[in-house]
Amino acid sequence: MKFKKEDGKLYLVDTTLRDGEQTAGVVFANSEKIRIAKMLDEIGVNQLEVGIPTMGGDEKETIAKIAKLGLNASIMAWNRAVIDDVKESLECGVDAVAISISTSDIHIEHKLRTSRQWVLDHMTSAVQFAKKEGVYVSVNAEDASRTDIDFLIEFAKCAKEAGADRLRFCDTVGILDPFKTFDVIKRIKESIDIDIEMHTHNDFGMATANALAGFRAGANFIGVTVNGLGERAGNAALEEVVMALKHVYKYDIGIDTKRFRELSEYVSAASGRQLPSWKAIVGTNVFAHESGIHVDGALKDPHTYEIFDPDEVGLERQIVIGKHSGTAALINKFKEYGRTLPENEAKELLPYVRSLSIQLKRPLFDKELIYLYEEHISKIKAI
Repeated sequence: MKFKKEDGKLYLVDTTLRDGEQTAGVVFANSEKIRIAKMLDEIGVNQLEVGIPTMGGDEKETIAKIAKLGLNASIMAWNRAVIDDVKESLECGVDAVAISISTSDIHIEHKLRTSRQWVLDHMTSAVQFAKKEGVYVSVNAEDASRTDIDFLIEFAKCAKEAGADRLRFCDTVGILDPFKTFDVIKRIKESIDIDIEMHTHNDFGMATANALAGFRAGANFIGVTVNGLGERAGNAALEEVVMALKHVYKYDIGIDTKRFRELSEYVSAASGRQLPSWKAIVGTNVFAHESGIHVDGALKDPHTYEIFDPDEVGLERQIVIGKHSGTAALINKFKEYGRTLPENEAKELLPYVRSLSIQLKRPLFDKELIYLYEEHISKIKAI
């Protein structure tokens, strides 16, 4: 499907299958890449960056298969600023190409060992070739966050003149903070009328914050990966960006968030990377309550300690019984068993619960709680 942009709309570009798979040690099976692409399309992601055709072999073959699936999402392939790379992408049948080249002096001098003009010339020729072939073009300014701002603006202007549809601003080493991000994106937007995609890395834990700061400054595309998968510390996480937009900025971009946990679990398994229980948005601990004060509040009104309902992301609320539990949690837990626990019995049971939890260094399983009750409370009642 050829990508069509609407003015005033924010778009998601998921690069789980390209930048996500570039995580050290991660390899998706061909069937997994196809399944992930389908899942992302089903939840409503606008554009999928699915790989690097010039790698050839299984990579190119799988990209071609994804391009032929007839998905609603635009299918993009990644390329160096090399015409032969772009030809490989076109052979796969994708409707969009990302043309990437370094723009920072440290990259130009030490990685490319060339000049700024060489960068502009190679980017321009690759973009012009791609546009003649009728595909959508994103020009990626690699290491944009460490690029001289005047040169970056010149680069963006040259890209637009060559026919590029957008500029991908890459915080390649995750060096920005949200305040700097806002300022630099605002300056680019004031200097040139071009669509901007935020592509942020998480080296300092600010990928999602930086992506959102760029959006606030005028960027209308955000690059993401499922679970924040990506090189080194990863990228801005799809689930974090979408839910922050929805609940912090009150901007619903139409993604089916109810499938987030399912998607996160699948990508976790396929990538061989654990999905931590404390992972923002989709971790099981997000809706797990143990502290007595929190449990009491959550039982009276979940929104006292939950900003959105767990089923909104495919999770369930959990009341955990352990060291920090209070009587309200015990009474509620027994209700789950279909049993009534009077408050006086809950108070008597609580010290035993806390003691065993400390001894085991974890919360209690349901059966352990029942054993405690039978051992200490039911015996007292029987006397």
